[in-house]
Amino acid sequence: MIAAQAALETRMLLRNGEQLLLTVVIPALLLVLFSSVDIVDTGAGAAVDFLAPGILALAVMSTAFTGQAIATGFERRYGVLKRLASSPLPRWGLMTAKTLSVLVTEVLQILLLTAIAFALGWSPKGSPAAVVLLLLLGTAAFSGLGLLMAGTLKAEATLAAANLVFLLLLVGGGVIVPLEKFPPAVQDVLGLLPVSALSGGLRDVLQHGAGLPWGDLGVLAGWALLGLGLAGAFFRWE
Repeated sequence: MIAAQAALETRMLLRNGEQLLLTVVIPALLLVLFSSVDIVDTGAGAAVDFLAPGILALAVMSTAFTGQAIATGFERRYGVLKRLASSPLPRWGLMTAKTLSVLVTEVLQILLLTAIAFALGWSPKGSPAAVVLLLLLGTAAFSGLGLLMAGTLKAEATLAAANLVFLLLLVGGGVIVPLEKFPPAVQDVLGLLPVSALSGGLRDVLQHGAGLPWGDLGVLAGWALLGLGLAGAFFRWE
């Protein structure tokens, strides 16, 4: 039942043009644009080496947080979650299916963005295991926050808030603009954001060849525990 529901969730996502724009088209366009045109000073080295890790973090955020929050919010509004909750599929099974759908979508995103980055001359370094750990913790953090928003706010409020947060974190989360460009006092605050931790950790590994970025992993783990814990406590199915 979980596999069938996960396949259904994935097909629905891939058929949704707005979701594809958010999760696939926008990250790919940003990667190509900012790697090809000298708009933002990304420091020494090729721009794609700085941008690719940040765009991967953006892709995770767009799927696990923004896309999931909006889709789940409207499913809750139209009573879809209520009906599914009364089906033989248990509630934890539904959440598991949604998580599997997010992971499948992220794999497709990462494969596409990686291919584009290689075509632009990307030269990644570091341990693949560290990258996978960062992506999984980032997915857990954003998924928890997305479900918390979808389960507590009205669908229209979730739509507006999720898109606003996406734009704010795109600008201030170290995805495209380095955090070093912000005032020192602001850097400390921005560095605690989940997208900053994910993009910074991926950049340390893939651009600089570092080992496990324990500080960034700790930030992501904290957000994951907070988001999933609050979502579990306050999520309303109706």
